[in-house]
Amino acid sequence: MVIRVLVAEDMHIVRGALVALLRLEPDIEVVSEVASGDEILAAARVSRTQVAIIDIDLPGKDGLTAATELHEQLPEVRTLILTSLGRPGTLRRALAAKVNGFLLKDAPAEKLANAVRGVAAGRRMVDGDLALAAWDTVECPLTPREIDVLRLTAEGRDTLEVAAKAFLSTGTVRNYLTTIVSKLNARNRVDAIRIAKESGWI
Repeated sequence: MVIRVLVAEDMHIVRGALVALLRLEPDIEVVSEVASGDEILAAARVSRTQVAIIDIDLPGKDGLTAATELHEQLPEVRTLILTSLGRPGTLRRALAAKVNGFLLKDAPAEKLANAVRGVAAGRRMVDGDLALAAWDTVECPLTPREIDVLRLTAEGRDTLEVAAKAFLSTGTVRNYLTTIVSKLNARNRVDAIRIAKESGWI
């Protein structure tokens, strides 16, 4: 049986290489290619995708948001995150988004094909070294709301813009940021953003 695959990757050369590699496999057919997170759900629906290979860093919706959307609206579609962000915190976020597989972009071609087959068969396929690292790392001390505020701040928004986007008062945003800096033992907001990014929490 041929596995119908969607590839979501915004870098044209990388996407082309992935598609070319997958087309060498007799039991895998690439039925859709997209370059942004906003296109994934509609493309998966139209092409009757069975496995969606999704990069995390996509324009529009990020890959994990798109994967969550697929899980909720097209539960029959299996998701395989393919990323260069090999951080334990990123894996934790991916598993929380109910993805079926997580693989690093520098994995050998046969590992990718096997991950697609495993995910299609209903198995969870996670890079072994990364899974061990995630097991050993500290869980994110921030609440989902604090993560939202920090992510919006990391995008370069000022307190007023964060407040408007998150439907909070400016005073509440400032309080959240003070709490975040304290929880992460950071020197300031910029340091808190750095710590959260390096840990894969945002």
